[in-house]
Amino acid sequence: MQLASTWTSDPFVTPGASRGRSSPLPGFGLSLGVTILWLSLIVLIPLAAVFVKSGSEGWATFWSAAASPRALAAYRLSFGAAALGAAINCVFGLLVAWVLVRYRFVGRKFLSALIDLPFALPTAVAGIALTALYADTGIIGRLLAEVGLPVAYKPAGVVVAVTFIGLPFVVRTVEPVLAEASSEVEEAAVTLGATRLQTFARVILPTIAPALATGFALAFARGAGEYGSVIFIAGNVPFKSEIAPLLIVTQLEEYNYAGAAAIACVMLLISFAVLFLLNLLQHWQQRRIA
Repeated sequence: MQLASTWTSDPFVTPGASRGRSSPLPGFGLSLGVTILWLSLIVLIPLAAVFVKSGSEGWATFWSAAASPRALAAYRLSFGAAALGAAINCVFGLLVAWVLVRYRFVGRKFLSALIDLPFALPTAVAGIALTALYADTGIIGRLLAEVGLPVAYKPAGVVVAVTFIGLPFVVRTVEPVLAEASSEVEEAAVTLGATRLQTFARVILPTIAPALATGFALAFARGAGEYGSVIFIAGNVPFKSEIAPLLIVTQLEEYNYAGAAAIACVMLLISFAVLFLLNLLQHWQQRRIA
């Protein structure tokens, strides 16, 4: 009788589960071990190698490369342009997500597919296309140059490139949250006398704010490390339009491996801080929903 009471017909439940403890799926230990091994080989070990290489020639060499005036100018451009591009995407990405969720029109699915184009398009192709458009001889660049707003081969070109590649992150992050938000609450606010601006500020924005912040962090992290689509339109002039990833490549071409690793370490630390903030925002969003 005791043996019969511990028997279960479910092959995914062990006899120990009948005593009140839930059991993980079969192979949990093996799956966890493979996961940690794969993560170590692909992420942890290469990143650790970068930090080891950056300190191979001493702290003085590390600091001279990571905090040189040229490197600081590259950090300011890379992270400044990434932040500005992510902020622009928060505004227009929210608008695009709103149109895709709240309206039904001819060509809606085609427009939705275009949003993901920066994901599939090779970054070099995107850089060449943007340069052709925004150069002084391009369709858009010629008009901007006439009013004194050159884009190509300027820091503004970096902002254009990172805005282009960051738009899908904001749209795809905000879109499902807008889809789940009930329009009845908005209609109730309007019925109670709230204006459209008040309804957006007090009803809609608090609901989508965590998702919007997550989209901003994703777009910022992607833009800060972007290389292929930026180098064609940036101009790559040191202290003016040179991004940090390009400076790393330049250091490698000069066989200054420790210097390149030092700059990469700074980029990694800042990127990790952004991802940590992203995880906090996701946790906050989950607690709000719960």
